[in-house]
Amino acid sequence: MEIRILGRDLEVSEIGFGCMGMSHAYGTVSTQKEAEELIEKAIDEGCTFFDTAEIYGTTEDPHHNEKLLGEVLRPYRNKIVLASKCGIRFDETATTVNKPLIPDGRPETIKASIEGSLMRLNTDHLDLYYIHRIDMTVPIEETAGAMKELMEQGKITHWGLSEASEEIIRRAHKVCPVTAIQNRYSMMYRDYEKLFPVLEELKIGFVAFSPLANGLLTAAYHSHGEFEKPGDYRSAMPQFTEEGLKENNEFMSWMKVIAEEKNATPAQISLAWMLAKKPYIVPIPGTRKVNRLEENMESADIKLTQDEVKSIDEMLAHIPMSQVFGGSKIQKK
Repeated sequence: MEIRILGRDLEVSEIGFGCMGMSHAYGTVSTQKEAEELIEKAIDEGCTFFDTAEIYGTTEDPHHNEKLLGEVLRPYRNKIVLASKCGIRFDETATTVNKPLIPDGRPETIKASIEGSLMRLNTDHLDLYYIHRIDMTVPIEETAGAMKELMEQGKITHWGLSEASEEIIRRAHKVCPVTAIQNRYSMMYRDYEKLFPVLEELKIGFVAFSPLANGLLTAAYHSHGEFEKPGDYRSAMPQFTEEGLKENNEFMSWMKVIAEEKNATPAQISLAWMLAKKPYIVPIPGTRKVNRLEENMESADIKLTQDEVKSIDEMLAHIPMSQVFGGSKIQKK
């Protein structure tokens, strides 16, 4: 696997590992042994980029993912790029499967959050620290100022924004240069392609979360009933309803044809397409299965030409597909 450079010369593997699913939103959490097997396979495949957040956990253990990774990644800490996030909490009064998010971008919140994350992750610094969602009640300049202080103190070496607009990116970047944005991006969710020009102008990387549309683009799921278990957000996602799955039949059939032509899987084509789009895009697919992780990492070996990417883009613009999950509701404080 080759190396990609996000902003500010931060080097990461072409494909990273989004670790959320081991603890949050996909049903049963991973055991430490299962997590160790996944991390070991990721390292063996050349992955150096691991992503978590302080809120990736369960009702019983809200910080499960950081604690788990703090143990599992300890032997590899000096060989990897470790990213985490702060600045949101769940509305625990909600009864929905995916509880609304309440942003909090106050400097005092950020400074308190980093201490907890460093402790749980067993490290003295984070390589990349994001504000997890934008708090529209706090000027982004104040949030950026707090991140700048953390960098000056050596607690983080780079910072970023998640689900950010061009205006927010520009304002934040003026206060403290941004290394990466982490936004939702997949063949089914291309809204943030409009940010490519500003990212190129400011030399900021794009970390793509949910690059497989929460798993739909693996072509492994065929019935809504597969997600009817506690804590699995997919049970409430439009692409996984029975109607959504039917709406995507033509799209998924087309994906399988392209995959067969390249001796690959639909998931690998999805990730290879993303890598071929721009040299600063780094997808961070997640999984709890070793074989699926291996499949994801091997996507970097599949090369698409610019003509092939153009052809795929044209097809994506016209082929029928369902609505896709666009993220948990953002709720005012």
